[in-house]
Amino acid sequence: KQWYQRRVRGDTRMSSAQYTSLPATDLDNISGDIFVPGSNNDDNTLDEPVTATLMRDMRAVGKKFYNVLLPHDGSALLNDWDLWGPLILCTVLALLLQGHGDGDHDGGPQFAQVFVIIWLGSGVVTINSKLLDGKLSFFQSICVLGYCVLPLTVSAILVKFVGLVLKKGLLKMIIDFVIVTLSFVWAMFAAVYFLKPTNNPGKKIISTYPVGLFYFVIAWLVISQP
Repeated sequence: KQWYQRRVRGDTRMSSAQYTSLPATDLDNISGDIFVPGSNNDDNTLDEPVTATLMRDMRAVGKKFYNVLLPHDGSALLNDWDLWGPLILCTVLALLLQGHGDGDHDGGPQFAQVFVIIWLGSGVVTINSKLLDGKLSFFQSICVLGYCVLPLTVSAILVKFVGLVLKKGLLKMIIDFVIVTLSFVWAMFAAVYFLKPTNNPGKKIISTYPVGLFYFVIAWLVISQP
């Protein structure tokens, strides 16, 4: 039998008895490749530069922001979820809404308070959805709720800008109210668009109510900022 004289590459049909029967001089000729069916070995990112990894992640976050601004592709948020976007939005919103650090309290929330309201609120909404037989995982729901804070974050920036241009008065109050109301409706529409297919068909109203309450609290913080 001369089969062991051939170079064996990736032949998994060799039994252990056949392997041990090979002469010691032929064991050095055995080699093989590890190949997993259905996988793409070119997608290995372990050796890529850190900058390339960051740019890829930022592009993914930007794509999700675009999907929230123009809701059309729910799979980007549901299947490829991450918490980078919600963290960025929560940080920006907390910086915009926090009160002054001097001795005179101006009535605005502190940085940590905004953080707790957003993350704890989204967690409570997610738990409520799970108790109502929602199909999303915990972190998928947190991802959707966090990304849909984007319209309210934009409204907080616009309200700050209006405050720099106009003094306190009826006109400023009306403009702020219109901006925050539109952003609240926008956030609700985007969240319901992504979450509605995953909710229990018989409990969609009771599943949507906490979502509206969550964004209403954030909208109230935006419109009541000092």
